[in-house]
Amino acid sequence: MINGIKPNISNVTKTEKTTTKNGLSFDEAMDNLLVKIDENYQNWGNHTKDKTLDLNLMVGRKFIKVVKGSSPGQRSVWGFVAKVDGVHKGVPMLKGDILKAAGWSQPAKHSRGSIFDSEMHKSFSWTGPNYL
Repeated sequence: MINGIKPNISNVTKTEKTTTKNGLSFDEAMDNLLVKIDENYQNWGNHTKDKTLDLNLMVGRKFIKVVKGSSPGQRSVWGFVAKVDGVHKGVPMLKGDILKAAGWSQPAKHSRGSIFDSEMHKSFSWTGPNYL
């Protein structure tokens, strides 16, 4: 108790492995997202098909950051995926929402799609989530 007030404890940051509307768990949907990003890259332009994107995940408290590149000078943020349901910059977000990067450390305000959507590949390209 703080000053006679009992704090509200919530399970906002809890991530459980449950199936969703399309039957995928969060981990399977994230793997599917990375595969779809790489497929989009392979279908783009005239380059050798042997080259793949170097995608890494950086897990935070509320978001998972998808990073392209591995060397410090060549890394860039592809976008963010919400880990939990909640509110971001005054806008409600759901677990699995894809957000465009506003900078290296924070996502933009509005969701661009969801990793659980069957047609999620239409909401992004290999360069990042689409503009609204």
